[in-house]
Amino acid sequence: MRLLIVEDEKRLALSLAKGLTAEGFAVDVVHDGLEGLHRALEGVHDLVVLDIMLPGMNGYRVCAALRAAGAEVPILMLTAKDGEYDEAEGLDTGADDYLTKPFSYVVLVARVRALLRRRGRTASPVLTAGPLTVDTAARRVRRGDEEITLTAKEFAVLEQLAVRAGEVVSKGEILEHVWDFAYEGDPNIVEVYISTLRRKLGASRIATVRGAGYRLVDR
Repeated sequence: MRLLIVEDEKRLALSLAKGLTAEGFAVDVVHDGLEGLHRALEGVHDLVVLDIMLPGMNGYRVCAALRAAGAEVPILMLTAKDGEYDEAEGLDTGADDYLTKPFSYVVLVARVRALLRRRGRTASPVLTAGPLTVDTAARRVRRGDEEITLTAKEFAVLEQLAVRAGEVVSKGEILEHVWDFAYEGDPNIVEVYISTLRRKLGASRIATVRGAGYRLVDR
């Protein structure tokens, strides 16, 4: 899952990004409302964490513009304001949830996961590929009756393969969704995680398609 944080308090934004990345999300961060609107309209994010008090364009206007453009991405609004009228305005412009600063990080993560689950209710949160079962809501993986323990990043890589089981997923696509567009480390990190997944799931479960990417064997 890829998240966009639009927050002008840079320390808070980077702190949230670090924590959410540790939870297994890919996270992009911008500090300006206009740039946030531009990035959100790209349609590559699964959820937007949107501050209200922003330079360039405030969060209410960003939210309204996204909805006017037909964007259905879940929006969690953050603000230092308090009061039912502020909350009502945020929800009236199309936000899905509202969190007042200061807030508990644990609560924010719970709200993010709840919004993502709500968005995915039309599709099954449980993916299957042969003997593998990937529960995206509970973040659990089973091979037959055996539960396989994965780290957050391992699960995120497997999830990208599982949602397209039987199809080829490129290294670039995995990097973009599991890390983020700004990742400047060694792109071969994907190969490291693929190797670990093969060791845990069975070497034959993930096939390499030379020059194209990887495919989760779905039989």
